[in-house]
Amino acid sequence: MLDCEDELLALAGRVRITHFAEASSTMEPGPYDVSLVEGSITTEDERRRIVEIREQSRILVAIGACATHGGIQALRNFADVTEFTSVVYASPEYIATLGTSTPISAHVPVDFELRGCPIDRRQLLDTLCAFLAGRAPDIPNTSVCTECKRRGTTCVMVAEGIPCLGPVTQAGCGALCPAYHRGCFGCFGPMANPNIHALLPILRVNGMDTDEIDRVFATYAAAAPDFANRNGDE
Repeated sequence: MLDCEDELLALAGRVRITHFAEASSTMEPGPYDVSLVEGSITTEDERRRIVEIREQSRILVAIGACATHGGIQALRNFADVTEFTSVVYASPEYIATLGTSTPISAHVPVDFELRGCPIDRRQLLDTLCAFLAGRAPDIPNTSVCTECKRRGTTCVMVAEGIPCLGPVTQAGCGALCPAYHRGCFGCFGPMANPNIHALLPILRVNGMDTDEIDRVFATYAAAAPDFANRNGDE
């Protein structure tokens, strides 16, 4: 949000920011018209706090892969957190954490999501402007492949044999990774009705084994059902 610079100054003339620790020391109590919440739910305190935020917010927007799909922290969902803490921390008994990392929507109703790791600032601005204008935010629901076509980027999977999750990942990043000759990592999470069944054999042809496929689908959106339940498509 702070990277919006000039646009943020114009936006600030239309809204009153009441709780944004990174931008201001002002901390006013709710209720709030719009709350933007980032981060997954990984502790009991966070689980309690998100309920309180929901109660005080007319509109709740989850922003970022952690808030929408559990994020990288959701890797803990596939292992024993107690074992992790015993290895990493000298005094694990002082670590208070949940056994899973879950998106905000697993705990409270979410009105809108801005995906990505990080989110796209243009989508953030459009969403806030949409709320001010009383219209629906203009967020794409197609795949990253459509963005590659719009910007004239050659398909890295077809031309270079680079594994890519673009065909099953929601658009919104501007096809950033493919534009720099890298496969999409799926940080925007699954698009609507992704055809993962068709993509899996292509990933294997392009050199990914089962462990690598598991890793790439679990990196940013491990808690997304379409990505988490992909084994049923094989």
